[in-house]
Amino acid sequence: MSKLFIAGEVFHGAGSLEELKNIKGKKAVLVTGGSSMKKSGTLDKAIAYLNEAGIETKIYEGVEEDPSSETCFKGAELMKEFQPDWIVGIGGCSAIDAAKMMWVFYEYPDADFEAMIKPFSVPTLRNKAKFIAIPSTSGTGTETTGLAVITDREKGVKYPIVSYELTPDVAIIDGEICASMPAHVTSNTGLDALTHCVEAYVSNIDNNFADALSKGGLKIVFDNLKEAVQNPDNITARQNMHDASFMGGLAFNNAWLGIVHSLSHQVGALFGVPHGACNAIFLPNVIRFNSKESSRFPDLAKVIGKETTEELAQAIENLRAEVNNQSAVKEFGISREDWDKNLDFMAKNAFLDPCTGFNPRKPTVEELKDIYNACYEGLVYSEEKVVNAAL
Repeated sequence: MSKLFIAGEVFHGAGSLEELKNIKGKKAVLVTGGSSMKKSGTLDKAIAYLNEAGIETKIYEGVEEDPSSETCFKGAELMKEFQPDWIVGIGGCSAIDAAKMMWVFYEYPDADFEAMIKPFSVPTLRNKAKFIAIPSTSGTGTETTGLAVITDREKGVKYPIVSYELTPDVAIIDGEICASMPAHVTSNTGLDALTHCVEAYVSNIDNNFADALSKGGLKIVFDNLKEAVQNPDNITARQNMHDASFMGGLAFNNAWLGIVHSLSHQVGALFGVPHGACNAIFLPNVIRFNSKESSRFPDLAKVIGKETTEELAQAIENLRAEVNNQSAVKEFGISREDWDKNLDFMAKNAFLDPCTGFNPRKPTVEELKDIYNACYEGLVYSEEKVVNAAL
């Protein structure tokens, strides 16, 4: 027997933010990032709807990209003082992931962050508060997943905290919130959603629900991402991408991910490369690597009118170029000297990353280093040799 893990209630469609006025409660802390939610008016709207519901609010703002454990502790202190019965993560993935961990430390002030790095080690939540996720980017799917990615700044490591306890109680998927998202963020996050669909479909967990969601999300991304990047005011394309993000998140929440994410977590933590951009660089070569073990890639190729694994990998490379994303890690200004100095460290951490356990092919540390090096230069990975990419 299996269980489908999903946000408790899901409201989707343009204007669905208004559902906040139907929430029952007394106090809510809204956790957000920089100023984008304030500038767009979304934060004020959310507060107004909650106030209409009779809920008193307080804001924790300024969550940084790749949120740190220290930020999570600070947010939990505010919550312990205010005692909310709702926690609202509103904005990009960083804000929502940080809010999830603030929630943990609010309910368990003495919880050991290091202990929760082990998958499914988060203690039982909802003793004090429930959680609402309102994403402003279309990629991570964190609004329906039991995952929060938190960075240890001292160690330079991103830790995926995995537990179904972190799955939100309410998800609001409102495409209008994304209208002000810059083109490069639309591109990065959209390719992140694409990666979720691919990795969930080929993971070593069989799940019919995840399979259908992965295929559906993949098609929506290919049909809508370029339009959303080029015409940001097209709310239909925005909503479609928001839906695809949720679908990819729901798929991987039930089938989990693979080494694309294991590799990306390290590069993001050490060099600050945007997560979706990392994924888009690693995904085609990881498809090539995993094809030695998994025969499922042609199924995904057929969804977008292709036939073979290699055609799927090349279609992703083409889409990546069409939405102006980088094809090599070195394009982010990382010197070969710095890359080589950190290569062993990154490969070992990628090997130990929880996502690696769900990859269809078990890699060695040396194989991860080979993929890293191919992607650093923007080359095509093969088992025998690395060849120049056609793109």
